[in-house]
Amino acid sequence: MKRLLIGFTIAVSLWSCKKHTLFVQVPSSGSGIVFNNLITENDSINPIDNATVYNGGGVGIGDFNNDGLQDIYFVGNMVPNKLYINKGNFRFDDVTAMAGVDGKGRWGKGASVIDINNDGLPDIYVCNSFANDPQKRQNLLYINKGLNKDGVPVFKDEAKEYGLDIQLFSTMASFFDYDNDGDLDMYLTVNEPNPAEFPNQFRPINISGTGRSMGRLYRNDWDPKLKHPVFTDVSLAAGIKIEGYGHAATIADINLDGWKDIYVTNDFLSNNILYINNHDGTFTDMSKAYFKHTSFNAMGQDIEDINNDGLADIFELDMSPADNYRKKMMSGPSSYNTIQNFDHYGYQYQYVRNTLQLNQGPSMGENNQAGPPAFSEVGFLSGVAQTDWSWTPMVTDFDNDGYRDVIVTNGYPRDVTDHDFIAYRSNAFLITPKSEVLKQIPSVKIHNYAFRNQDGLQFKDVSMDWGLGIPSFSNGAAYADLNNDGAVDLVINNINDEALIYKNTAGEDKENVEHYLNIKFKGPNQNLEGIGTFVDIYYQHGLHQVYENNPYRGYLTSIQPIAHFGLGKCKTIDSVVVRWPNKYRQTFLNVAADQTLAANINNAGQTYTWANPGQPKAPIFTNITGKSAINYIHCDTDYADFNIQKLLPHKLSEYNPALSVGDINSDGLDDIVVGGNLKEPAQIFFQQKNGTFIQRGLLEEKKYDHAYLDGGILIFDSNGDKFPDVLITSSGYKAAADDPAYQDRLYINDGKGHFTLAKDAVPVCFKSKLCVRAFDYNNDGKSDLFISGRVEPWRYPEPLNSYILRNDTKNGKVKFTDVTNEVAPDLKKIGLICDAIFSDFDNDGKTDLILAGEWMPLTFLKNTGGKFVNVTAQSGVSNKTGWWNSIIAGDFRHTGRMDYIVGNTGLNTLYQASDEFPAFITAGDFDKRNRFDAFPSLYLPGKDDIKREYPANVREDAVKQMITLRAKFTNYHSYAEATMQDVLSADQMKNALRLKATELKSCYFRNDGGGKFTIIPLPIEAQVSVLNGMVADDFDADGNLDILINGNDFGTDVSIGRYDALNGLLLKGNGKGNFAPLSIARSGIYLPGDGKALVKLKGANNNYLMAASEHLGPLRIFQLNAKVSMLKIDDTDQSAIITYKNGSQAKQEFYYGSSFLSQSSRFILINDKIAQVSIKNTSGTSRLFKF
Repeated sequence: MKRLLIGFTIAVSLWSCKKHTLFVQVPSSGSGIVFNNLITENDSINPIDNATVYNGGGVGIGDFNNDGLQDIYFVGNMVPNKLYINKGNFRFDDVTAMAGVDGKGRWGKGASVIDINNDGLPDIYVCNSFANDPQKRQNLLYINKGLNKDGVPVFKDEAKEYGLDIQLFSTMASFFDYDNDGDLDMYLTVNEPNPAEFPNQFRPINISGTGRSMGRLYRNDWDPKLKHPVFTDVSLAAGIKIEGYGHAATIADINLDGWKDIYVTNDFLSNNILYINNHDGTFTDMSKAYFKHTSFNAMGQDIEDINNDGLADIFELDMSPADNYRKKMMSGPSSYNTIQNFDHYGYQYQYVRNTLQLNQGPSMGENNQAGPPAFSEVGFLSGVAQTDWSWTPMVTDFDNDGYRDVIVTNGYPRDVTDHDFIAYRSNAFLITPKSEVLKQIPSVKIHNYAFRNQDGLQFKDVSMDWGLGIPSFSNGAAYADLNNDGAVDLVINNINDEALIYKNTAGEDKENVEHYLNIKFKGPNQNLEGIGTFVDIYYQHGLHQVYENNPYRGYLTSIQPIAHFGLGKCKTIDSVVVRWPNKYRQTFLNVAADQTLAANINNAGQTYTWANPGQPKAPIFTNITGKSAINYIHCDTDYADFNIQKLLPHKLSEYNPALSVGDINSDGLDDIVVGGNLKEPAQIFFQQKNGTFIQRGLLEEKKYDHAYLDGGILIFDSNGDKFPDVLITSSGYKAAADDPAYQDRLYINDGKGHFTLAKDAVPVCFKSKLCVRAFDYNNDGKSDLFISGRVEPWRYPEPLNSYILRNDTKNGKVKFTDVTNEVAPDLKKIGLICDAIFSDFDNDGKTDLILAGEWMPLTFLKNTGGKFVNVTAQSGVSNKTGWWNSIIAGDFRHTGRMDYIVGNTGLNTLYQASDEFPAFITAGDFDKRNRFDAFPSLYLPGKDDIKREYPANVREDAVKQMITLRAKFTNYHSYAEATMQDVLSADQMKNALRLKATELKSCYFRNDGGGKFTIIPLPIEAQVSVLNGMVADDFDADGNLDILINGNDFGTDVSIGRYDALNGLLLKGNGKGNFAPLSIARSGIYLPGDGKALVKLKGANNNYLMAASEHLGPLRIFQLNAKVSMLKIDDTDQSAIITYKNGSQAKQEFYYGSSFLSQSSRFILINDKIAQVSIKNTSGTSRLFKF
């Protein structure tokens, strides 16, 4: 013993000599833990013949001898399982032989620690797999019989007695109460390989219950004679029928209805499954209804509240590497057919990366009907999307700062996804011995990842700072407070290496103390550990954390059965509310930090209910689409732009439909025009006096030419007859350059809403265009036009012209003349323009022009008195090039100057851009084949962790774009090491078009006066996706402008995945240039699809309405619930000064078109905060309205 203590002291000394990190590895010489999950390959046990051979073993944590210290159980594959008893101070004794829990020589997988007979002694249920012989796959139930004379817990396998002698290809068991009868049932995750099937081949999904690889549900039936439960397979009766290669299942009450649901992550193509509890003993898969996409090769997972909003978020792992070399060596090519097959066969959209599903609370249907939770997948934004071949996510507050962090285990001994190996194998496998083939497979031995939660939504990679720099093949892992100091430690099961034990040193920093609270549960007699119990803690004036007691988390693992909360600097918790599964709760007040609180169901005397929790305030908007008699679903012809240019970052043909508002039939009511396409013509929705709408085509069907894809729509009086006409730009990417399909069209209104095409009214221009705006730039009383060039067909991203068209209409003959050369020559080759607004940005009384475009800065063209001059260089923001997509204006700070909200792609993308590390695109006809080659690139870490500019796409995609690269890069390794300067020669780069983006965040452009601006990013909630249609108005009637947003872009590069995380968003302004996101339940806005335009309009009975369009989705109508009125303005009114009762003032401008593909009605929203409004028209005349 003395020698052991001396050796342990030396080991501790060696730790302390190293750089201080949050975690310190405890060496096996000190801990006594020498478990090594050693796998020895042979002709039958190898990754070529069995894809699951290196899926690893699990970890089970439990206090098996009831001494107050957490013990560790390791599961082996080809080696015996091991039980280590915690002796304190990170010393453990191997008691496997005496305990009788070595696994009986079976290929073990998961370890579920459960007091299955409720005798106060933790038992162990071991899942087994791999072997062809069913007897060798039989699961084990080690019943804890108590301590022997040496104080060692001894166990007996009684799986058969309990009905759990299951002989499937079991992965992991999760115990929970699915039927709310008080006892614990069990869901079994199953992963059975099928040698006869290719797992990633599309085929009809088997939901019949006959699939080989299908999870199982077992009901707990108490046997009074045996005096313990016996488990009965009720899978088919319960609706557990869907096949899938199961890696993990987490139990949680996802929809907060008081019944436990099951989320299953499946490997390969098989869909993940979200079994929602129907309250009657059955489940329904709702994964596609809850999630817009998931991980493809979904591995381990956890369900925890990441951002402390009280809602359960979901983090699941995949295989996407962070560094460029690994990406290029293992990532597959983009395949648009895959997306089409997802739709054809009914699969969930899936992408090869980790996904973090952020719970946004209940969705909102018509008439404020609360729906299921809405989720936004934010893995890229959060910085946790790429951790290579990953297995276990551990989600808890490791540094006790009040936010849950993430640690991910990863590694794989044989990288069968390596493209060079795949190429070798296809050529050599038939003639080369298998042993030689196996030697050619590279390994993926890399460090585990640690991510520190910085603010609830964004994480920082602190792997090295936290001491996790050891390369390993790590699989199952658990966290537990092994020394009871309030800081959770790590236990990691490795393949072909000793297990890793990490001591958490968070509790040792006495100068910067971060506090904690642990809670231990004592539940009812049938569930002594209180599994399924909810805990809410409230502290520091509004901070809130929640935990759902479920020890089966991550991958193949049981964590400590104790709730852990980090508290930061808080020393006293205001209240701790424990909601037990029996509908009783227990409340603790003024709880001191830094303790383990004992929660006992016997002390729970208050009842609670999950039903109808209610909202603190009524929603600001109500969806009244059905009430408005609108039943419109946009349809379009699917076209793969990527067939023209393989490496496009996104489609250019899926921006529609536009929305435009005006009184089309002169009845005093606002109507809506919706853009059309090659499949259906533009539509008009005529508003009726009762508030409903009647739909009709813009033209009679026989007059409609289906050759056009409508871009922007403008309603304006083109010929001075006081009737609103309609101009529609032509957009898209299908037709080649100079095709008449790109010609814009002007339709003349007869005053009753019937239209005729005005031939030759607008100049011939066969370019793909998007935005159209009207403004009388020469003050002749006629509306002139701005039309944006969006893209040169088949030559993205080549800059192209935008246009100023002067209205030369005379004697009723409509004529527009291109005067760009004379009026705005700076519009020549200005760029790829997405949106524009006529606004007086320098407050000199002249209306200027601002352009938002791709691969360019927000561009300011100053009106110098009939001419527009590019003064972007003097704006102070010319260096912020981005993928600017949409712009709206508003006096958000009551300064009398117009500020701007400019939509961008956001941060939830592989493309991350900054001044130091921009995103680039390099284009030209590099191989002289009369094709415009465009190569996106970005900075990624290389094998040495140094960031360099690498091509964004993999070798196969690059070769499809430029076939000469196949000879230049003869294998994947050479391409994986190639920077952009290697891909293209110096001569090619010299003559190339080279554009960059340094800012992808959507931003608030604060007007500092004198044409100078400061860029301030919008809140992180506005960075989750592309922002498209936007409206600024005072929606909550507090005297400050708010922002309503519609967005997303589903037409992205397949390898990147859809930008789909936005569900609509309302940002509440505070009048000082700050904005706060409102929940869906508070705003009433739920726009989950491929959102495009957003417009305001005046409804019947003086209602304020909002209309939102979606590509391939419904047209939705929302009504503002506040008591307001609307002051209609004249056609020539230009701006207003609004004076509030508190003495402040704000400027408002009026537009013919504002924000992405949108033209709203022209009026001023009046509420009880407003004292008067002074309106000025284009001639300078003002008129005053008092309230």
